[in-house]
Amino acid sequence: MAKADQYVVGIDIGSSKVAVLIGQRDQKGALEVAGRGTAPNRGTRRGNIVNVEAAVEALKAASEEAEVMAGVEISRAYVGVAGADVRCVNARGMVSVARKDREIMTPDIQRALGAAQSAALPSDREILHAIAQEFVVDEQGGITDPLGMLGGRLEVQVHLITGQVTRSKTLLTCVNRAGIEVAEMVFEPLATAEAVLTPDERDLGVLLIDIGAGTTGYALFAEGEIQHSAVLPIGAGHFTNDLAMVLRTPYAEAERIKIREGCCLLSMVQEEEGVSVPAVAGGSPRVVPKREICEILQPRAEELVSLVREDLGKNGWDGQLRGGIVLTGGGAQLDGLLELCGQAFNASVRYGLPHGLGGLVDVINSPGWSTAAGLLHYAIAAEQTNDRRPRRGGFSVRGVMGSLRNVFSDLL
Repeated sequence: MAKADQYVVGIDIGSSKVAVLIGQRDQKGALEVAGRGTAPNRGTRRGNIVNVEAAVEALKAASEEAEVMAGVEISRAYVGVAGADVRCVNARGMVSVARKDREIMTPDIQRALGAAQSAALPSDREILHAIAQEFVVDEQGGITDPLGMLGGRLEVQVHLITGQVTRSKTLLTCVNRAGIEVAEMVFEPLATAEAVLTPDERDLGVLLIDIGAGTTGYALFAEGEIQHSAVLPIGAGHFTNDLAMVLRTPYAEAERIKIREGCCLLSMVQEEEGVSVPAVAGGSPRVVPKREICEILQPRAEELVSLVREDLGKNGWDGQLRGGIVLTGGGAQLDGLLELCGQAFNASVRYGLPHGLGGLVDVINSPGWSTAAGLLHYAIAAEQTNDRRPRRGGFSVRGVMGSLRNVFSDLL
């Protein structure tokens, strides 16, 4: 089997499954999906590794399936991170311009970025990403690229995403034991945004909500850049647990009921509908009104949406999402969730599906593949180390799509 040096690989290690995508550039430079693989994962809970052996086996199984489909051997990959331990904060750095003629040069920008990241972190945490939101030159804000401008004082607003060192090392160990080198660990909402959001949505103000099995990650974008992000320890698996406990049915049956019959908005449920619910230990099944199932699911959905709203409010959200809400992830397709989010935020809501890819797109055309697809986009941008020109807006680093990737690599 040939080495896959010309390929890029994205690995989404979720709480219920591992998803692997192999991508390559075609002759015209377009990104194509060459292979995909999935495997159930019992080694991860709430986005964190809890059983190394189980996680490694899932990684191997998913990787081998993708390798067979693509006809290549995976050697390195970009790996998603979305554990409940991830913390995000906005920080500000300020420096005086060094040159006598007050022209801002790259070293000035580097020092400003370093100052923004100099806030003391606990010894058990590390910076995963430092994303420049805007620069300010002598109180003139809204600047994306200050290089060459004149001024005496340079400030930068940076979005810092941090994770626990030990958990990152455990994830790194698992991927390495599966025979794969980690090119970079990427905060999943940041990668997912590359696959599902449009530039117009980012500019207007959009909220991306990525619902996985064990966690829900979300990111608020405005004026083209990420403004706030966080991870909640609640995911689609909690909906299933609620059904299993209240209905006293096996977890697998609760999952089936949730997917096929579940709805989290009572106004969408017909009164006369009923659902057959198997009992535990082989007991006789019983028919439960679909409305009763909805009454179990809706409180959990409302809790999830409420927690996101409260967190955004605490972090300066003005209540307006002109670009709407994009729901993605394997847990986003629960009936009624789209409508419930629209009502709670008073905004338009749509599903986030992977875009900008060719090749085997039919097999990944669902919200559950958004993160893995986003990791391919992220990887392609990261691999273009010879292209020093910013893709969008000077020193802005949306998804490493800019020249500050090289600056940050020196600082972190």
